[in-house]
Amino acid sequence: MGSICTSIVATENFYTIDRLLAARTNPAFGSAIDRLGSPAGRDLLRYLSSELNRLYFQMWNVAQIALGGVALWLTAGRTRRAVAVMLAIVALMLVWLMPAIVSLGRSLDFVPRDPAPPGMQRFWILHAAYTSLEMIKLFVGVLVAYWIAASPSGERTIGPGVVRPLERTLEVDRLQS
Repeated sequence: MGSICTSIVATENFYTIDRLLAARTNPAFGSAIDRLGSPAGRDLLRYLSSELNRLYFQMWNVAQIALGGVALWLTAGRTRRAVAVMLAIVALMLVWLMPAIVSLGRSLDFVPRDPAPPGMQRFWILHAAYTSLEMIKLFVGVLVAYWIAASPSGERTIGPGVVRPLERTLEVDRLQS
């Protein structure tokens, strides 16, 4: 869900710029944009939005490493292998893909888009690779959730650090019944 939310926020950040520029409901904002000029104001707001989106995606990827580590510790069997795949995808995105996107994206900030600058095609290829990896990770996550939900006993999906306390809890429940 975090990946979906981050993607929605990133998209809305850019759409909000055009909504703000069109509506100008705040007089001070409208005056500031008039002083800058609409194209320069839009470029400045897009830069701010880009920097926020870069920060959000980087923070989410770091958070996923932590969450993935905990999930890896708590799971076993095929579920554990699937979580390891998800964790590897996030590590690849964090260590290689995000720095490449951020670096190239920053080099394209404030560059005229018509005609498209030389790095724009590479930026969209990296962006598509990131999105594709997110979709693969999301699919694997749904598969993991299904395996956990469909498992008749937690032992096939829950790791050794959790199975013993779970067995004790189940035994206490049986004795109390």
